[in-house]
Amino acid sequence: MRSRSGLIVALLLCLPLLAHAQRAGSVGGCDIRRGTLCTNANLNGADLTGVNLANSQFTRSDLSGANLSGATLNEANFSSTELTGTNFTGASMTRINLRAARLGQAKLVDADLRNAVLQNADLHQADLTGARLANADLTNARLDGAILNNADLQRANLRAAKLKGASLVGANLQGAILTRASLVDADLTGANLDQAIFLNAQTEGCTGCP
Repeated sequence: MRSRSGLIVALLLCLPLLAHAQRAGSVGGCDIRRGTLCTNANLNGADLTGVNLANSQFTRSDLSGANLSGATLNEANFSSTELTGTNFTGASMTRINLRAARLGQAKLVDADLRNAVLQNADLHQADLTGARLANADLTNARLDGAILNNADLQRANLRAAKLKGASLVGANLQGAILTRASLVDADLTGANLDQAIFLNAQTEGCTGCP
């Protein structure tokens, strides 16, 4: 009788894990696994917490409002993907391809985006507090109103990036390229600007700009 009770307790404890495995196994007809190919997929609002999608391809898919917190997305391809309001808190996203992706109001707090490709990406009002963006390519990215407080942007390419009203308080911009970037009304209070390049940058109303 005691062993039977123990089995029931064990099954009850495993139910949440089984439910998560089912969610992560197949969502919207897409096989959720490392290296998967899910172009033009609809995963709007999907719960993908902690999944491993490294080397996967989700080009032109819709993951708006999805939860990818703690996920592994290294070297994945999310170019031209809809990611508005998506949660990437603490996600590992090194060398990810987010070219022309739409990440407006996305949550990327403490995300690891080193060497990420974010050319022409839309990150307006996104929260990148504490994010690691060293060597990331943010050429012509839209970052209006984005929060980049304490973010690591060492040697990041922010050429022609739109940072109007963005907050970069305490950010590390050492060696970053901000040529022709718009920093109108941005806040760089306490930021590390050592060797950063501000050639032809628009700095009207910017706090902490050189």
